[in-house]
Amino acid sequence: MTIKKATLSDLEHIVPLFDAYRVFYGQTSDLNAAQNFLKERFSQNETVIFIALENGEPAGFTQLYKTFSSVSLQPSYILNDLYVSPKFRKKGVGEALLNQAKLHCQEMDFKGLALETALDNPAQKLYERLDWKKDTDYIHYFWKNSKA
Repeated sequence: MTIKKATLSDLEHIVPLFDAYRVFYGQTSDLNAAQNFLKERFSQNETVIFIALENGEPAGFTQLYKTFSSVSLQPSYILNDLYVSPKFRKKGVGEALLNQAKLHCQEMDFKGLALETALDNPAQKLYERLDWKKDTDYIHYFWKNSKA
């Protein structure tokens, strides 16, 4: 397996995975919208994506977005997306992508990585095994714009 930092030229490999990820979370498949969204993120330098390839075949990806902490005065990443194609699950792809994201964060000298997941997501065991800590000090809130 190879993990590489994706560029705009890797869209053909990322778009089907990204679309499948969105479908997994209840969205309608839309390859054109997925491609346009990712192309925009790349062109605005708003994303870091790592893609896992198994014998040249796309196996999974993770997507990071940069954010900042006003309190610590440091940048960090939000690990917003992690997806492994069903064909490649239980083969260490998710773990390799998470470790690559952690390595990248260290190389950039960022504070850390944040992620959120569903309460029933079985990947929590993987996160905890890889030294991610469940936040028990804060409650997460989200305001939803009813006009969007």
